[in-house]
Amino acid sequence: MTSELSAEAEAVLEEIEEKNVDFLRLQFTDILGVVKNVSVPAEQAEKAFTEGIYFDGSSIDGFVRIQESDMRLVPDPSTFSILPWRSREDIEGGNSARLICDVHDTSTDQPFSGDPRGVLKDALARAEEMGYEVNAAPEPEFFLFEEDEDGRATTKTNDAGGYFDLAPKDLASDVRRDIIYGLEDMGFEIEASHHEVAQGQHEINFTYDDALSTADNVATFRSVVRAIAAEHDLHATFMPKPIPRINGSGMHTHISLFDDDGNAFHDEDDEFNLSETAKQFTAGILEHAPALAAVTNPTVNSYKRLVPGYEAPVYVAWSDRNRSALIRKPAARVPAASRIEARFPDPSCNPYLAFAVLIHAGLDGIEQGLDCPDPVRENIYEFDEAKREEYGIDTLPTNLGEAVDELEKDEVVSDALGPHIAEKFVEAKREEFKDYLVDVSQWELDRYLETF
Repeated sequence: MTSELSAEAEAVLEEIEEKNVDFLRLQFTDILGVVKNVSVPAEQAEKAFTEGIYFDGSSIDGFVRIQESDMRLVPDPSTFSILPWRSREDIEGGNSARLICDVHDTSTDQPFSGDPRGVLKDALARAEEMGYEVNAAPEPEFFLFEEDEDGRATTKTNDAGGYFDLAPKDLASDVRRDIIYGLEDMGFEIEASHHEVAQGQHEINFTYDDALSTADNVATFRSVVRAIAAEHDLHATFMPKPIPRINGSGMHTHISLFDDDGNAFHDEDDEFNLSETAKQFTAGILEHAPALAAVTNPTVNSYKRLVPGYEAPVYVAWSDRNRSALIRKPAARVPAASRIEARFPDPSCNPYLAFAVLIHAGLDGIEQGLDCPDPVRENIYEFDEAKREEYGIDTLPTNLGEAVDELEKDEVVSDALGPHIAEKFVEAKREEFKDYLVDVSQWELDRYLETF
């Protein structure tokens, strides 16, 4: 289908010429959250905007079957950005740039139901129908590891730093600085960066935005971090728990709703400065948390992080004071900053799907008028099972298999994904968990091989 160029697309074409861009990477994500791209010469930019770029969807995990393989990439001009690691003076030729794309089904010329970005758009459309805009701000943590002589990743950290440490313990401060420069070149507004709790673990925080732009930013963030770390001969990983018995990496996600009157989560007269809307939204996430985990914590490894004792939230509760609960109400200096923080997602998730299910779960809480339980102000990590039962505190699933079981039972979360993605996602995760169950780990060999 041919369409006229929008003003935004015209502006992108001018910038391509002004900044000597010779290649465009048309980016999208598969169901599992892996970033894919089709690279085209910059001369194809106008065609990309007016006709789209076709690709074989049958080659992408969870997209379509071989007999229905043609897909079309439709670039979003607002996502145009020069790739900073392809813009060095020592690179011959021009610059490379990125455009994030929506995926369309060529047989219907409609948005493809298996496109995660489209699933998030549907969630935001539901919120808009209810009178809300959704803002989000994630905090994706990552590890930096040394590479071996063949350039492959090891699990040897390049520093011995701890929480908020400085050099010489935090040897990665220069790497973080270069990553920040790269992110700023791509339009990010960086709020802070610091060394995290574990050796080799880091966090870089960027400002909140609408949920779609934020999901785009998470996908971009992971790409930039990996690419610039590689320039330092380091491997960056967003794997939740790459090293046993130390803290894993989370992606705490701050969420707020805005309506015509401003921040719909703020109530000056409430003890916690949270509106009834915010409490109902929180109740919705708590209600659906076991099923949400399959999407927000989607790998076998995710559940190595979600264990008591390593500062990871596993208890289905909320708090205004401590970080042991699933959801925290952070302190806010101004009404516009009132929000909730979902602490259980991890950075291996597909950000589009994770945000979509969180939003749908929260909106379900509003629609159903769910009662929010009282906050738990004590340290839940110190509760025994009897005390958790007394407080009515459940726990998240203990493994991926249990989480997928919960997902299949939860109509709200399954419907949030849509029938195509729900089916393909469950199928992929069932296979992943089955493959894990039949494997024999080094831990088992070390423990049992010479004992029995």
